[in-house]
Amino acid sequence: MQASLNFTTYVIYLPIVIVVTWLVAWILFKNSKVFMLDIFHGKQDLAIATNALFETGFYLLNIGFAFLIMKVDWRISDAQTLVEVLSSKLGGFFIYLGIMLFFNLYLFFRGRKVSKARNQQAGLHPAQ
Repeated sequence: MQASLNFTTYVIYLPIVIVVTWLVAWILFKNSKVFMLDIFHGKQDLAIATNALFETGFYLLNIGFAFLIMKVDWRISDAQTLVEVLSSKLGGFFIYLGIMLFFNLYLFFRGRKVSKARNQQAGLHPAQ
């Protein structure tokens, strides 16, 4: 019974972290195209390619971290322990995922700020 509950924990954990990572990435990178177009001054090919690279890195880091912390080091003997282990693993992962989301937003805003500063130094006026 114990081994099956450990396996059940993994079977529940993995789909949740994968789906939530996909959802966060989809929302973030769907909306970040605007920032990328602004950063790259409307150069759509460059903006889309850079956004796709950021998205790929986001998936690799977050899914990789989810697998890294997946291991359960103790035997799960009952449903209460299963829920507690899942809440600990998922809660930790979601906090990490939120930090990664805000880090990506920081990068987008920073890139936009640097781009605008370069425009001002060059005497260009950004589109309103």
